[in-house]
Amino acid sequence: MTGVAQASVPDLVPARMLNEFVYCPRLFYLEWVEGLWEENADTATGTLVHVRSDRGGGRMPGAEEADDGWSGEARSVTLDAPRLGLIAKIDLVEGDDGTVSPVDHKKGRPRPDGSAWDPERLQVAAQVLVLRENGYRSERGYLSFRETRTRIPVEVDGAVERELREHLVELRRVAAGTQPPPPLVSSPKCPRCSLVGICLPDETNALRLARERGRPRRLIAARPDAAPLYVQEPGSHVRLSSGRIEVVKGDDVLASLRQIDVSEVAVLGAASISGPALRELAGAGVPVTHFSFGGWFQAMTVGLEPRNIELRIAQFRHADDEQAALALAKAFVAAKIKNGRVLLRRNGGERTADAVARLQRLARKARRCPDAGSLLGVEGAAAREYFQALGALFGRRASRGGLVLDFERRTRRPPRDRANAVLSFLYAVLTKEAALAARRVGFDPLLGFYHRPRFGRPALALDLMEEFRPLIADSTLLTLVNGSRLTPGDFVERAGTFALSPPGRKAVIAAFEQRMLAGVIHPTFGYRVTYRRALELQARLLAAALLGEIPEYRPFVTR
Repeated sequence: MTGVAQASVPDLVPARMLNEFVYCPRLFYLEWVEGLWEENADTATGTLVHVRSDRGGGRMPGAEEADDGWSGEARSVTLDAPRLGLIAKIDLVEGDDGTVSPVDHKKGRPRPDGSAWDPERLQVAAQVLVLRENGYRSERGYLSFRETRTRIPVEVDGAVERELREHLVELRRVAAGTQPPPPLVSSPKCPRCSLVGICLPDETNALRLARERGRPRRLIAARPDAAPLYVQEPGSHVRLSSGRIEVVKGDDVLASLRQIDVSEVAVLGAASISGPALRELAGAGVPVTHFSFGGWFQAMTVGLEPRNIELRIAQFRHADDEQAALALAKAFVAAKIKNGRVLLRRNGGERTADAVARLQRLARKARRCPDAGSLLGVEGAAAREYFQALGALFGRRASRGGLVLDFERRTRRPPRDRANAVLSFLYAVLTKEAALAARRVGFDPLLGFYHRPRFGRPALALDLMEEFRPLIADSTLLTLVNGSRLTPGDFVERAGTFALSPPGRKAVIAAFEQRMLAGVIHPTFGYRVTYRRALELQARLLAAALLGEIPEYRPFVTR
């Protein structure tokens, strides 16, 4: 980005952030400047290592008293050093006849030769300098490695202090910038980094360097460990109990899951959630989404907004730039048409061959549209062609219980047949997924580039889901039809319109989640991910394109 004033860097830098900066400047920027954080096994283990020190304990005397021969221990001591520009939370301070030494606990191991790694060495050196600025006599610090049960001294002389101050100058320069530093290239540090799924080092480098670097490593988990919890039983209530999310109705516990196993709670219709549960889940980064009785996505309750304001500035600027917004809109629409064409080709054979050919021409035409109005026209023509052919894939096929699902054209509010009722609900759930992905990345879900902000709809979520409509929602509909999974009791008919009943929504949600967890080869990066992960990947690639980290946004198009 250009034209944005440099950020104001806080006066005091946490000593831990100096560690992160020396380890990886991009990690430092994402974590400290943009406020991004993801837990993984290493960070969780690190938290356990610090449990004892974080509880505090021991008395830390003032500098004069300590200099008068103090010996003892004090845990979890926080001191600042305004002249140096640092603040440090020291795990353990040991006093020995007036000399104090900081001890920093680490979960891992030292270098193979027994020496300290540079990030840890400079972090504990910073703690020594903070103690000195506060008047304490401190000559060295110690690194205590849990894995090897070894303790390494870190001497802090003039050369180490100069090295540290040079890093601090560079750290502040990076923090004042409006873009994160570029990712490390093929670094062994990346696979175990907790932010690898946000940073996307190999993916960003592959697109940024504009030359073939081989297939990127798959550094993120193909499938997330946590999954959404859908609650739709009328009269049911969501609460928290001892780290578990419980769904209760009266005296009955309908479901009980560990909070760490739940990525999101979706509350539908007459189900409800307690205030304490809502507050705790949102604060812990577990969003709660809300759907109407009819299955429309209405709201989401989330925690504090992400701090990466530079992304939202770039989002608003691009949305306000007619040509920039048009370029993104053409990519979204062309990708949706291409993916619809793939679905018809795979499932329709000769029955849909003519429609497949026409959609191919319309996808090329979408890429050449000179303005948003003509793009809307192309999208409308493609939609008519696509949905007419989609109906031909199952026609009046009988399902369980003699149910007939026919589909002639797309009807929305209200759906005029059972297939449209299923499709409308699938699109609502997919909109929810896209809105959550957009917000996790740091976007404003309401401001899009193709869909314009109106009536409070999540326009950016609708943009992001365009290329996934055929791949996720429409494909799920075909699975339900071909597998005869729906019965007459799964629908409610009123005045010639249709809606899903609670059992029907349950069946559709199950099929949708099955599709979201299905694996697919990412067309740009060549590794396997789930569709849920792919949706978030695309949101992160869009962010990288807006921030100028990669030349352009590449949509998700299957072959």
